[in-house]
Amino acid sequence: MKYRNIRVALFAGGLLFASMAQAGTVTGRINSSLVLISSCQVNGSTASTNVNFGALNFGTQTALFTQAGAQVLAGGGGTMSILCSNGAIPVMRIQAGSNDGQSSGGTRALSNGAGSFVPYDIYTDSGLSTVLPINGTITLPTSTGAAQTINLYGKAVGKAGLTPGTYTDSILVELSF
Repeated sequence: MKYRNIRVALFAGGLLFASMAQAGTVTGRINSSLVLISSCQVNGSTASTNVNFGALNFGTQTALFTQAGAQVLAGGGGTMSILCSNGAIPVMRIQAGSNDGQSSGGTRALSNGAGSFVPYDIYTDSGLSTVLPINGTITLPTSTGAAQTINLYGKAVGKAGLTPGTYTDSILVELSF
């Protein structure tokens, strides 16, 4: 019986020791991170190349028109929309077009692809009094994270001898922030 009590006591002591060995606590951390970079959307697009900033459509005119006005509109017909990260300072540069300087009467020109040009300019006001020069910039207020609109207008000027047809131009635009 004496050995049995000793064995029971040793067994119980072993269990007690084993349970004490597993009763510890370990603490630590999980480190989480996220890197946000400044970004902008143009007319809802997050693309960084070949972005559609809008269209300046002077409509359909006769070959004898004197002038036609238009506003740069986004794909859905609304004004150009710029949405940038909070704190960003968006600057839009309206660069060269495909036919700049090809026709007197405007800094830019629409071409029919056969040597005929219609002069036009881009303006920053609806009254068409402030011409935006080639490589001209528009600096928007510091972004609060809400969309901002940019209103640009155009005026094409007719001249004698215009050939009927479709006239086009393509202007490079750069948005930095």
